[in-house]
Amino acid sequence: MIQEAEIDKAIKVLFDEIQFTDEPRGLYDPLRYMIEIGGKRIRPRLCLTTYSLYKDSIGEEILDPAAALEIFHSFTLIHDDIMDRSPLRRKMPTVWVKWSQDTAILSGDVMCIDSYARIAKAPKDVLMPTLELFSKTAAQVCEGQQYDMEFESKGVVPMNDYMNMIGLKTSVLIACAAKMGALIAGAPKEDCDALYEYGYYLGLAFQVQDDYLDAFGNEAVFGKPIGGDILNSKKSWLTVQAMEKADESLKRKISEIMSSKAATASEKAAKINSMMEIYSRLQVAQDAKAEIVSLTGKALSFARKACKDSAYGTMERFAENLIGRQS
Repeated sequence: MIQEAEIDKAIKVLFDEIQFTDEPRGLYDPLRYMIEIGGKRIRPRLCLTTYSLYKDSIGEEILDPAAALEIFHSFTLIHDDIMDRSPLRRKMPTVWVKWSQDTAILSGDVMCIDSYARIAKAPKDVLMPTLELFSKTAAQVCEGQQYDMEFESKGVVPMNDYMNMIGLKTSVLIACAAKMGALIAGAPKEDCDALYEYGYYLGLAFQVQDDYLDAFGNEAVFGKPIGGDILNSKKSWLTVQAMEKADESLKRKISEIMSSKAATASEKAAKINSMMEIYSRLQVAQDAKAEIVSLTGKALSFARKACKDSAYGTMERFAENLIGRQS
């Protein structure tokens, strides 16, 4: 089994030394920019972590597929930021703001293509299942984004529908990373499937936490302006939960707030404050925290099926580092 310090080192080297085509710079500089501004590298780190459960050293065969996961994720962020009109990503200007919307679209496209070129370098004996897993996941992420956009025009979104949406938009790529590492390492099918479920439920917990932090987080830590989901009238876990708990009068109030204008600084502040008051009244912050604990517990139950002793400890620490200790 590979030590976690070795994984940390491999991740650093992998993204410090990653290469993209030089010209035209207007197309490829945004790719370099997205990698340079970094992030937690959750998906490649999880891929290498599940790979490490079955191997004693990090082989070349896992590095390009692991990088592909981050590159594909970065592609989705470039396009998401355009659709959400987000000005910041990881405390830095988003690609469409720094360059232009047209450049962001095109650079995102080539980033997606680059991810497939790296996935294609998986070992021949697992190339087809790896490509099938990645391709299915890529389509599901797009499906999730479409549902997310459609929800913006719906007055009420049932929680089950919302959880399905974030399962597609966020969880499946994390689940794909968990399964891909094990698959390339030659793990048994039942382990690969259990680790997929681990990644899926951990991804749900991660997105609910992200929704929570959008309203209740520290902007300096979160890296994005607080209240962005409210200003963009997005259906977050918090707004969906609030609608589920509200009476008819309060539901109308929530709808009024979410459909209200927020063009000026005072309008933005009023919209955020009004929604936060309702969150407080309905105690949705506490509900979100409980849901994060529950989903993380489900993730770890699947890790237990695939892992024994120290291997389980590795997956437990990964969850703790991503979500925080849940007990």
